[in-house]
Amino acid sequence: MLHELTIENLGVIESARVDLGPGLTCVTGETGAGKTMVLTGLGLIMGSKSVRATVRTGADAAVAEAVVDAAPGSWPAERLEEAGAAFDDDGTVIVSRSVGATTRSRTVIGGRAVPQAVLAEVAAHWVTVHGQSDQARLRSSAEQRGILDGYADHGPLLERYQGAWWAWRQAQDELERMESGAELARLEAARLRDDLEAIDAVIPEPGEDARLKAEAEVLENSEAVRTGVAGAMAAIDGDAELTLVVAADAARRALADAARHDPALEELEKRLGDVAYAAADIGHELASYLDRMEADPARLEQIQLRRAELSGLMRRIGTDLDGVLAYRERAAAAVLEDDTWDQTLAARREAVTVAAAAVESLAEDLTASRKEAAARLAADVDAELAGLAMPDASFAVEVARAELRHSGADDVSMTLASHPGAPHRPVAEAASGGELSRIMLAIEVSLARHAAAPGHTFVFDEVDAGVGGKAAIAIGRRLAELARTHQVLVVTHLAQVAAHADRHIVVAKASDGAVTRSQVHQVDGEARVEELARLLSGHEDSKTALAHARELLEASRVAP
Repeated sequence: MLHELTIENLGVIESARVDLGPGLTCVTGETGAGKTMVLTGLGLIMGSKSVRATVRTGADAAVAEAVVDAAPGSWPAERLEEAGAAFDDDGTVIVSRSVGATTRSRTVIGGRAVPQAVLAEVAAHWVTVHGQSDQARLRSSAEQRGILDGYADHGPLLERYQGAWWAWRQAQDELERMESGAELARLEAARLRDDLEAIDAVIPEPGEDARLKAEAEVLENSEAVRTGVAGAMAAIDGDAELTLVVAADAARRALADAARHDPALEELEKRLGDVAYAAADIGHELASYLDRMEADPARLEQIQLRRAELSGLMRRIGTDLDGVLAYRERAAAAVLEDDTWDQTLAARREAVTVAAAAVESLAEDLTASRKEAAARLAADVDAELAGLAMPDASFAVEVARAELRHSGADDVSMTLASHPGAPHRPVAEAASGGELSRIMLAIEVSLARHAAAPGHTFVFDEVDAGVGGKAAIAIGRRLAELARTHQVLVVTHLAQVAAHADRHIVVAKASDGAVTRSQVHQVDGEARVEELARLLSGHEDSKTALAHARELLEASRVAP
């Protein structure tokens, strides 16, 4: 439930604070006074997209803020807690939206900035808005099906059906791809099979080409390598009088004499000893290398032949050796698939059959549930229409079998017979504009009774358009009845509806010749009578209208 709504610099409204509470709240005002901005502010609180053009001229930003109930343990409360919102001790949370004229818009819930999409997600559980445009839902079979599913709470069943439907479509696609591309796929598999045989004949190893290249480099230049190694070994620890080992050891001994007198030189003596030992070790390794080294023309020829094999393989596949090995993995998988082609094809055909049976079964369950819910919805709406000055109308919901699709296998059609003996026709064709408003209201009340938790907020934007007289009184009475269990906010131009309100909000426009501002305030007592009179006649000082307004208020108090 919404407890209050504060608006600043939104359209013609400079600043306004609307106290809301349980029951029925009506908003009235002259055309152009700013009633739309009240709904725009409410829309911002519900997570609708911000529009910079709605910021009041000259203002840096528009702000809409509301205090909203978020029952502990409810899904919206848990979702907001995940987003970091803080709740007051009474379980309420403050929702704030700012729309910058030149800066970015912000959404803040419980003191924490959150994405606008998060607010829209949770607000759908708080508030339901209906306007004149919602009558278009009665002209679309898809929308009518959505209304029926909402009434029947088909969410879980529809989710299971749609999961089965997607599985069936995927199985169909996989089978179709396999059957339609069978010839090309099998030709490609034959080509890959030849490549796989060529690769397996060579049996390449990872990094083999680099290793062979390095070994060939040594063998092809063996004399130069031998000369270099021998020269290094001789300089390190050969027959000459002065070698690296001899020099390092002589330096160590010389420093040892000095170190006996200065301990600071002991570390340097030790390091020179390490140099001598390291040099001697390198000399031994070089000697061992020379012992192992031998010119081997046969080995060189062997390496060159192997490198030629690998090069031919890489040219054939068109990649380096690592690419050849990766290609082999893909080719082996494709060849294996070709080897099991018949079994795979049979398995995919079976998968389509099984998936089709599953989706057909769930479609039948969905159809049966829709037909049962259609009868209940029709009875509920008929009962509501009787209280909305349409006692002779007969409303029906027809469910006809259709082809399988994402939404099920049903076409839903809502029809109306406006009086006994009249044929049932599509609602949009059989009903006038005023009757459409009442039918939509009857449907929404039926939905609210079955789908909305007590305390849910409903907003109706001039759903009484095209209605007057007794029908208007009936609409006001029905909205008041709905408000006994839910919070209801109605923007109306009918005194017959506004008279049933628990609180009456007026949006009034004022201008000093240079600047136009709208004020939002609650009216009671005589001020409320005058506003009802204005709605009735256009003049708040008409004695006849004032008397009629008082009669409406008195009748609304005693209405059942």
